[in-house]
Amino acid sequence: MIMNSRALAAKCCYAVIDQGRSLSDELPKQQDKLIGKDKGLLQEMCYGVLRYLPELENDVRHLMQKPLKGKQRVFHFLLLVGVYQIRYMRIPDHAAVSETVAATSVLKNRHMKALVNAVLRGFLRTLEAESKQTHKIDNSLPDPIKYNHPGWFIKKVQQGYPEQWQAILEANQQRPPMWLRANQQHHTSEQYQALLNEANIDIAIIEPNSHAISLVKPIDVAKLPGFDEGWVSVQDAAAQQAARLLDCQPNDVVLDCCAAPGGKTCHILEQTPTIASMTAIDIEESRLTRVHENLERLHLSANVIAADAASKAWWSGEQFDRILLDAPCSGTGVIRRHPDIKWLRKADDIDKLVILQQQILDNIWSLLKPGGTLVYATCSILPEENCQQISRFIAQNQDVQLIAISPDNADTDEQAVGWQLLPDDKNMDGFYYAKLLKLQ
Repeated sequence: MIMNSRALAAKCCYAVIDQGRSLSDELPKQQDKLIGKDKGLLQEMCYGVLRYLPELENDVRHLMQKPLKGKQRVFHFLLLVGVYQIRYMRIPDHAAVSETVAATSVLKNRHMKALVNAVLRGFLRTLEAESKQTHKIDNSLPDPIKYNHPGWFIKKVQQGYPEQWQAILEANQQRPPMWLRANQQHHTSEQYQALLNEANIDIAIIEPNSHAISLVKPIDVAKLPGFDEGWVSVQDAAAQQAARLLDCQPNDVVLDCCAAPGGKTCHILEQTPTIASMTAIDIEESRLTRVHENLERLHLSANVIAADAASKAWWSGEQFDRILLDAPCSGTGVIRRHPDIKWLRKADDIDKLVILQQQILDNIWSLLKPGGTLVYATCSILPEENCQQISRFIAQNQDVQLIAISPDNADTDEQAVGWQLLPDDKNMDGFYYAKLLKLQ
C-alpha cells in the first residue's frame, strides 16, 4: 500500500490527543512508513496540528453539523491536518484538499470522502471571505482558542508572570532553534565553529556562558562535522547551563539523578574528564537505552542504573561531591519543542509533580557530602515547581545555603531564589536552576 502522509498524520494526532500517547513515541513509528521528504512533511503536519489545535478545531466546528465520534474520530484529526495545510503551509490549496481527501481511502472509510471534501472546500470559502475583510484579532474568542493553550495553563502563566504571560504563550508557538554542544575532548567551541564555517553551515548566535552554538536553521545531524565520531551533540543552550553550574572538579564523585536521555551526563564528562566517577540513574529502564547510546557515541563511560530517585534501595552508601537533580517536571518550558505537552499535561498533574519533586529532593540531599553542591533543575516555568519548591526546601533544612546564580555576568540578584529562564530568553528553552551548598 502507498502510504499517505496525511493519513499517518491523522493517526499520529489521534494517538496523542485521544489516547494520551507521546508525540516523540508515535511520530517515529509513522515516519518509518515513509521515505525521503515525506518524513519531514509528516512531522510538520503533526507538530502544526498540536501547536494550533484549539484554533483548528474552532475552524472545523463551524463547518460541521455534529462532531465526529467513536470510530470516526481519526477523521476529525484528518480534517485538522487538512485545515492546517491550507492555513499555515505553502502547499497549494488544491493539493492540500485532494491529498487529504485521498487519505480517507488509506484510512479505510471511503464514505468519509464526501464529508472531508465538503469541509475543506467550505474552509477555503471561509478564508476567501475573510480575506475581503480588514484583518482584526477576534477578541471575542475564548483564550484557549486565541492563544492555542489549555485554559488551566493560561491561568497559571498569568498568575506567575502577570507582565509576561502573553509573550510566554507566543514563544511557545515558535519553532525551536537547533543548538549544538561541541565536545571539549575533541574541539573547543571556537574550533568547532570553524568546522561549521568550512562546511558552509551558518551560525546564528553563540551563548556566552556555555559557548553553545545556535544554527540559522536546523539540519540533519548527519551533516554536522564529526557527529558520528562524537565531536558534537544537539542540546539546547538552556540545558547546557547544567554542567557549567555544577562546576565539577577533578576527583569529584558525581551523581546525575533522573539522567535520561543522558545529554547532561555526557556534558559533565566532556567538561571534566578527570572526575573520579559518574553515576547516572533514571527510574525508567527503557529510557536508559538512550543514555548508553549517547555515552557510546561520545566514547564516555558512566555507571548507569535503573533506580527510583525517591528511594535509597540502589545506593551503595558512598556520598557524592556533586549532584545534578534534573527533577521530573511539567515540561512547560519546552512546549515549543514538544507541543503535545500542552494536551498531555493536566492541571492536577502539577500538585502531584510538586510532591514527587519534594520527595526526591529530600532523599537525594542525604546522599550529598557536607561541603558538596547540588544543582536542582527543571524544564518548567511554573513557580511551584521551581522557586517555591526551593524556598520550601531551604526553610525546612538547616544545612542548606543557596548559592546565587549570576547569569550573563551581570550583578548577582541576591534576593532571587535560583535562575528562571523563560521560553525564548536569548532563544533558549524555559528552564530553572537552583544551586545549593550543603553546610559542614
